[in-house]
Amino acid sequence: MNGHVYIIGLGPGDQNLLTLEVLSLLPTLTDIVGYGPYVERVEVPNTVRKHGTDNRQELDRAHHALTLAQQGHRVGVVSSGDAGVFAMASAVFEAIDQGDISLKTIQVTVLPGISAMFAAAARLGAPLGHDFCAISLSDNLKPWELILHRLKLAAQADFVIALYNAVSKARPWQLDTAFDLLRKELPTDIPVAFCRAISRKDEHIELTTLKNAKSSMGDMQTLVIIGSRYSRVIQPLSDCNPWFYTPRSITKK
Repeated sequence: MNGHVYIIGLGPGDQNLLTLEVLSLLPTLTDIVGYGPYVERVEVPNTVRKHGTDNRQELDRAHHALTLAQQGHRVGVVSSGDAGVFAMASAVFEAIDQGDISLKTIQVTVLPGISAMFAAAARLGAPLGHDFCAISLSDNLKPWELILHRLKLAAQADFVIALYNAVSKARPWQLDTAFDLLRKELPTDIPVAFCRAISRKDEHIELTTLKNAKSSMGDMQTLVIIGSRYSRVIQPLSDCNPWFYTPRSITKK
């Protein structure tokens, strides 16, 4: 008898930001599958088996979870943030789509989580208050030329842009290349926020402009939010950080 695969978003890191749905489900699982550090941060009874793997083994991880489910297990496939945003939900469905027809008999439930861009936006104010898009700078699964093409079109369309996987040791040059492209399309005084480890102990936010933005301000744990031509920064009169927001109403210029 087939078991069940639950694809779970763990949120940005703080246990208080896990949904009640996820918190109630976790103790009922038999197995948890995911990227090693994400698996280790999940608090579950000792009876739940943990299967941590390398970050680049998404399809293998998905196949492993589906195999466990075929054996009758209740399997949680975990991702940070929301599992449907550059994470394991699409990998599991891809494995089902490309695999044996028997995989389509497995029950699959996706449980949402708070994505990094929403957690970061809440800290900043409301940068995603109008039209926005999310783009991953990682070229592990798509060509770099396609990333640049999408970035250019997003800038020309004047979307606020949330950049995931902005910097890594393997590709430290890509974010600066992306900024160079965006400076050709956008005013260089628009706000740019570097949001690192939001909700965790080492959280850090740096707010600057497109003119001054550079890759050394971020790392693989950093989400970058680039404003549109309409985005604004308010300097509060109280002793708190500036507010970065994008107005809900836009008038013709």
